[in-house]
Amino acid sequence: MRKISILVCGVALGVGLSLAATQTRLMSTTSATAASADIYRQLNLFGDVFEKVRSDYVEKPNESKMIEAAINGMLSSLDPHSSYMDAKAFKEMQVETRGQFGGLGIEVTQEDGQIKVVTPIDDTPAARAGILTNDLIVKIDGEPVQGMALNQAVDKMRGPVNTKVTLTIQRPGRKEPLQITLTREMISIRSVRARAEGDVAYIRLTQFIEHSFDDLKAAIEKVTKEIGPDKIKGYVLDLRNNRGGLLDQAVYVSDAFLNRGEIVSTRGRNADEIQRFTARAGDLTNGKPVVVLINGGSASAAEIVAGALQDHKRATLIGTRSFGKGSVQTIIPLGSNGALRLTTARYYTPSGRSIQAKGIDPDIVVLQDVPDELKGKDETKGEAGLRGHLSGSPRDGRDRADGKAAQDGEKQEERSGSSAYIPPDPAKDKQLQAALELLRTGRIASVAKSGEAGAPEKAKN
Repeated sequence: MRKISILVCGVALGVGLSLAATQTRLMSTTSATAASADIYRQLNLFGDVFEKVRSDYVEKPNESKMIEAAINGMLSSLDPHSSYMDAKAFKEMQVETRGQFGGLGIEVTQEDGQIKVVTPIDDTPAARAGILTNDLIVKIDGEPVQGMALNQAVDKMRGPVNTKVTLTIQRPGRKEPLQITLTREMISIRSVRARAEGDVAYIRLTQFIEHSFDDLKAAIEKVTKEIGPDKIKGYVLDLRNNRGGLLDQAVYVSDAFLNRGEIVSTRGRNADEIQRFTARAGDLTNGKPVVVLINGGSASAAEIVAGALQDHKRATLIGTRSFGKGSVQTIIPLGSNGALRLTTARYYTPSGRSIQAKGIDPDIVVLQDVPDELKGKDETKGEAGLRGHLSGSPRDGRDRADGKAAQDGEKQEERSGSSAYIPPDPAKDKQLQAALELLRTGRIASVAKSGEAGAPEKAKN
């Protein structure tokens, strides 16, 4: 419609508008040419520096590593989640999303040059050895990891099945480091675990990999049959410390509890680059009540599921505020040279909320009793605490999935993470016990409801 209007005005105004349009095009072309020339001058600068290093550095440098480091530097300047994967790393990522690899069963991240445990994977050597969230891995087989790249540390922890590796762990609140020797196993990730908690089905989803929805569907059928379709009070979906994974699996898992409506939308660089994912008829739980557990370790795909079920009022969210990773990374293969992991979009909940660097607040805030030695050390920084993180809103001021500018009061401030501690004993897990009580009685006697979805979190221990 806009193009037609301009054309009609052009016919009426004649030569005057034609001249103005020509001048505008010339100015635009000149500006674009100048910007392009400036970029090429900077690329020439890079080439000059590269040549100087090649020829004059005190030792002969590894040129391939120099170029790879330059690429990684470029990507890391964008946001914490964009990165380059060489052919080996790309292959490993594909193996992980399929859910099987040789190693210890431990998820790690890098903060301030240190290798930090995000979470041990259930029923793996790491979990059985007692490795905990927020543990720092300071040595691997006696070699310090300070300054080591994350993928290098991961490579050292992985290896052939039945071989041993010794980790030196610095645990928050403990002066002396721990030395733990583990035997590598074939880690076949069970992304879904389920059990009957009396008349309530408890389902824990640890990450979103290729078969997560199929595993969820099987778990729902199994535990529902075990309890009895007529006796079951409801379902607890535990997404705590779930760091995310594949977008399509997040959509399928959300769809398992919905009959209709939008699940999530993604919006890229341009306002018209919007993708919407909607639910199909067929609630696998037949409309039974659902409680979703989240905490500071619930991120990305886990937040998509939590946000969709919260917006549709299909589930009550219990726990602490989620991590706040509201961006989508696209894997772009580069032939034999690996792949590019590039942030290409923000995602939005059905109501149009961007959770990037903000997180999702539970409907009911329940704080765990944190052991004295972990108090103050049980919290994640959240997305807002990551250096160079993407802002919650596009630079053009629009932060809604429909591309419209936010209204006064609609934007939220960035917020840091929250507690990610889960007691190993389910009987002492206050968040789980609150969920069971809510499903059985319709209320929680020991916890006050925090109000509408998105209400501020209560004070922490």
